[in-house]
Amino acid sequence: MILTGDYHTHTPYSHGKNTVLENTIAAKKLGLKEIAITDHGFNHLLFGLKRSRLGDLRAEIEEAKRLTGLNVLMGMESNLISLDGQTDMKESDLPYFDIYLCGIHEVLKYSGLSDAYNIMFKNYVAYKMGKRPSEKVIQKTTRAYVSAVKKNPIDILTHINYKCCCDLKEVAQVCADYGTYIEINTKKRHVSAEELNLMASTGVRFVIDSDAHSADRVGDTAIAEQLLAEAGVPWEQIDNIDGRRPEFRFAEYKVKHG
Repeated sequence: MILTGDYHTHTPYSHGKNTVLENTIAAKKLGLKEIAITDHGFNHLLFGLKRSRLGDLRAEIEEAKRLTGLNVLMGMESNLISLDGQTDMKESDLPYFDIYLCGIHEVLKYSGLSDAYNIMFKNYVAYKMGKRPSEKVIQKTTRAYVSAVKKNPIDILTHINYKCCCDLKEVAQVCADYGTYIEINTKKRHVSAEELNLMASTGVRFVIDSDAHSADRVGDTAIAEQLLAEAGVPWEQIDNIDGRRPEFRFAEYKVKHG
């Protein structure tokens, strides 16, 4: 399996080891047609991208494009920071980016204490104890995801259900309705085959992403191939393989809103 594009990679601008150019060269060697640089969002307390460095990141991306001939997208793996769907990608940040990812992470500056407690703390405690969160916690996490997709032009939800459980079918349905992709992440296995089938039943579209934190993992598909073999989701429902390129909603949003 060769990806058309790997839309989730990291660099030293957040938590990655290799430069924009090194990630891009790795993608080109594998036969990919494009790559996205999507460092951790601004509110990540340990590895967040700095707004003061957006110009530097753009310059490196343009240089990588020039040197390799590959299409390189500037993005960010933003953080879901409130129960009502707020992310750390502000309206004023949007002009800097080409692609918009969103996920839930630990060690964030949340919008408020209640958001931190309900989105991360309760989920994380359950995860560490090896238990499933209560239905009340799951519904709150679901509401946060659903609100984020409805309120923001998010292209991809990353590693959904990893340490933060939600109603996967409900979230997948809103993604299908609004044109947001669900990522099959190959850095960690975040859903089961049954859960992937459940999401696929809504008609949602998927992308396979490496979540690479080093250039040697760019374009990796191993976990996805194993999961898809178990799940039986049609490959036609995945939009970054077999030469297909995703139709991202953020690009359309930018055209409409200048």
